[in-house]
Amino acid sequence: MTPDARRRPDDASPGASTASRPKGEPRFPDGPRPDPAGSHFERRIRSFQPRRSRVTQGQSDALRRLWPKWGLDIDGQRPLDLAELFGADVPVVLEIGFGMGEATAQMAAEDPGTGILAVDVHTPGQGNLLNLAERGGLANIRVANGDAIILLREMLAPDSLSGLRVYFPDPWPKKRHHKRRLIQPEFLTLAASRLAPGAVLHCATDWEEYAEVMLEVLTAHPDFENTVPDGGYAPRPAFRPLTRFEGQGLDKGHVVNDLLFRRVPHSAP
Repeated sequence: MTPDARRRPDDASPGASTASRPKGEPRFPDGPRPDPAGSHFERRIRSFQPRRSRVTQGQSDALRRLWPKWGLDIDGQRPLDLAELFGADVPVVLEIGFGMGEATAQMAAEDPGTGILAVDVHTPGQGNLLNLAERGGLANIRVANGDAIILLREMLAPDSLSGLRVYFPDPWPKKRHHKRRLIQPEFLTLAASRLAPGAVLHCATDWEEYAEVMLEVLTAHPDFENTVPDGGYAPRPAFRPLTRFEGQGLDKGHVVNDLLFRRVPHSAP
């Protein structure tokens, strides 16, 4: 799943790698694959659309060096052992769509005791986040490439996540595209099955109509309860950084809404 493409500059630079390679040879042989799940799973409407954009020399270098250490492809063929990835007893938060990774890196630096499994399909962003993690010594970040639905459904165990973050997902503003939006009842049911009781799902968007829909479907879902006692939107929590993208939106008069909903305890059989 990818955040709003408006915060996705190509980040190209004159120093970007343009070395030619034989046709059919992967750009990063030991790095993220273009379609890691392949044809193993059903075809369905996706909430993300991979975009082609240039990778800078620094991002390319980070992908080549750091992907084998901190990256993983979402192939749906094996369960993930979060204790092996992050260490035993480390709470893990899943972040779906991290853009260029600046906010993810800042949250990881401010909360080193929490593991962040950050998912996206944007290759420049993946390289940039790996770069930021190395420069900041952030051993609590892992970068996942591919479809977050397959990750949740096929690779994560029930009750394994301590939190879920979806910041500025693509609003798919045209009515005929609303079916592509991520925050829908079916997604919430899947997410709830992987969140431990008490874990918080945190969404943020600057698209007011989408925020209203998020609030409606989350309020109606039996597996979640609003952390705001009287219902409605939550103030932006201190742990969510104010990103450059968000600041530009605020300067233009956009309204950013945060929604924090808690996974309710499982019902007794």
